[in-house]
Amino acid sequence: MAPIQYIVEGGHRLSGSIEPAGNKNSALPIIAAALLTEHPVTLENVPRIRDTETLVELVRSVGASAEWTERNTLHIHAKSIRAADLDPELCVRIRASILLAGPLLARCGEVMLPPPGGDVIGRRRLDTHVLALEQLGAKVTATDRLEFRCPKLTGADVFLDEPSVTATENALVAAVSADGVTYLRNAASEPHVQDLANFLVALGAKIEGIGTNTMVIHGPATLGSATYRIQPDHIEVGSLIGLAAVTRSPLRIVRAGVEHLRSIRMGFERLGIVCRVEGDDLIVPSNQTLKIQDDFGGHVPKLEDQPWPAFPADLMSIAIVTATQCEGVILMFEKMFESRMFFVDKLIGMGARIVLCDPHRAIIAGPSRLHGATLSSPDIRAGMAMLLAAICGEGTSTINNADQIERGYERIDERLNALGAKIRRVPERKG
Repeated sequence: MAPIQYIVEGGHRLSGSIEPAGNKNSALPIIAAALLTEHPVTLENVPRIRDTETLVELVRSVGASAEWTERNTLHIHAKSIRAADLDPELCVRIRASILLAGPLLARCGEVMLPPPGGDVIGRRRLDTHVLALEQLGAKVTATDRLEFRCPKLTGADVFLDEPSVTATENALVAAVSADGVTYLRNAASEPHVQDLANFLVALGAKIEGIGTNTMVIHGPATLGSATYRIQPDHIEVGSLIGLAAVTRSPLRIVRAGVEHLRSIRMGFERLGIVCRVEGDDLIVPSNQTLKIQDDFGGHVPKLEDQPWPAFPADLMSIAIVTATQCEGVILMFEKMFESRMFFVDKLIGMGARIVLCDPHRAIIAGPSRLHGATLSSPDIRAGMAMLLAAICGEGTSTINNADQIERGYERIDERLNALGAKIRRVPERKG
């Protein structure tokens, strides 16, 4: 497959309405969890991106049928499945392959997984998955692959050693099929974890505490069929808020899922960007102050990521680019991943005034005029942040390795061009 480039002509203002795609981080665990039931499942608002396409291939590889009936509608029927050795090449493409551990263990009593791949943004532990599934009765062996075996999962009082999103999801899916009650403590509560839990309830699961850090799962559930619509991607909404701000453009983000945007809006308000809610739409006006709000007493403010419901790690890259266009000084503190900030040297090359203090902290002084450059996308979110920088900068930028952006953002070039951006994809998309 040919590598993808974006050639971006910067300096254009945008306007109009845009609807965020379905949440990729909901779609992946929900697609995997569809293997739990032998009845047909229809998923609507599924983003058609590299990661979902790869997971669909993995789902087919274990014997389930998975067909796209419309562009964003996926029909899955796991009438009978087998815990075959999963394709290492597919698994290495996406970290979400680990999400097959819970449903395959529940349905087949065993699963063998090659090491999962995904973004290179620092070490991402698998220990929490292993510990959670062991507490539900699984035997885990690690060689050149991970082997999970358990003829019968049993409910337990499970305490996760960190509120890992994917480990919470694996434990939640396994617990639905476990015999007895499971308490899942120190669980992640991100919107995509809530989406998965609500999907499982739609199948027939009994889950209490959705949206909190303690969930109670009454198993084993009798699961049936369901049609379920995946909620909008709050990270894409945050990316669009940043895009509107740096281009000083009025945007209406329709069907934005505003109930999950409070911490995101608070984070952008610290940068002088205020949004307005109209029903389920989010309006980003063009007349923003873009003035960084000092902390009480005139101190330099800090924006930091933390587990939900605080400001999400996946928006730190976007917030950094946005801050380069704002008046004032701010400390960005990325607590979750130790390699996510390494893309700031590219922004410095474009004219941004940033001091990278260490792998976790950067000081941004703005505003600075950005100019076009040749860039390479290291991961999904840094890639999107670079696209923002290129769109608001003067001149032309080339973003190499744009495949990474397309792993998380569906047809983002076409959708932003419809608002007035000038992005040329090489090679051009067919169909």
